[in-house]
Amino acid sequence: MTHKIISLDEHIIQSQRNLPYATGELSSLLRDIGLAAKIVSREVNKAGLVDIAGRADVENSSGDDVQKLDMLANDLLISCLRNSGECCGIASEEEDNFKPIKTPYKFAKYIVLFDPLDGSSNIDVNVSIGTIFAIYRRRSFEGECTLDDFLQKGADQVAAGYVLYGSSTMLVYTTKQGVNGFTLDPSIGEFCLSHENIQIPKTGKIYSVNQANFNNYPKGAQTYIMHCMNSGYTQRYIGSMVADVHRTLIKGGIFFYPGTTSKPNGKLRLLYECNPLALLIEEAGGLASDGKNRILDIPATKLHQKTPVFMGSPDMVHKAETLILEVDGV
Repeated sequence: MTHKIISLDEHIIQSQRNLPYATGELSSLLRDIGLAAKIVSREVNKAGLVDIAGRADVENSSGDDVQKLDMLANDLLISCLRNSGECCGIASEEEDNFKPIKTPYKFAKYIVLFDPLDGSSNIDVNVSIGTIFAIYRRRSFEGECTLDDFLQKGADQVAAGYVLYGSSTMLVYTTKQGVNGFTLDPSIGEFCLSHENIQIPKTGKIYSVNQANFNNYPKGAQTYIMHCMNSGYTQRYIGSMVADVHRTLIKGGIFFYPGTTSKPNGKLRLLYECNPLALLIEEAGGLASDGKNRILDIPATKLHQKTPVFMGSPDMVHKAETLILEVDGV
């Protein structure tokens, strides 16, 4: 029996039939992001051959060193989205002007936020990195998009996903109708369905956290880490959120990045990283929390807002919340 290969484009078109009020714009936008991901994947795979690896001698809005591939991926995604005709505005984690980028298509229905290359400090050592994206329907009804269009709760996302550039390139996305993963077949240049209807295990044995910061974490987070250690769990921490969350999504477990004494709101961005990955985790049957509250319900007040995050298998996230409430209180 021949196995039918389903491409990303085919899957998006088929799924569109089940979306309320679908008129094709969202499907087209998702395909444009898929195209941008193919180009970024090609450039990532050339990192050791041409001069695109290493630092760019600039910092982003959070004071992190920007890598050359960060800038390349950022420019590629902005270019593809500007030319797509399906989004009226763009916001990127790498843009430090704290203002969204407006496209020529001011009457388009959607806005897109993205982290062009998560985990980019790992580029030089060939560790998995990724692109994260979130899509919202604009709130404003006429004229150019406004900042308010971008400051929506994660629960209002209409689609979200990530692209993992690892041993293979994978695109995982949701339109709130399940989570599906596609692996790039370089021989035909297409993303093909490889992980249909992903469901995260209810519990797991892997916890992913930067344990070197243990002494700087709140007591509740420390207590949960001790619980993981005493329960015989295995620690796995790559330092690339996309890679750590991807493993958690497929194998189960928990990924968390608490606040610290110097950064009480944590390091990860609500709009560019936590909201889109939280939507994927929840759509796959998991939970995503800041330790006390659902990530997708956190009000957004600024583009580069940060939050602590605990996401993964529901039993493990619930246990983390329970211990944090017992130790740290409300």
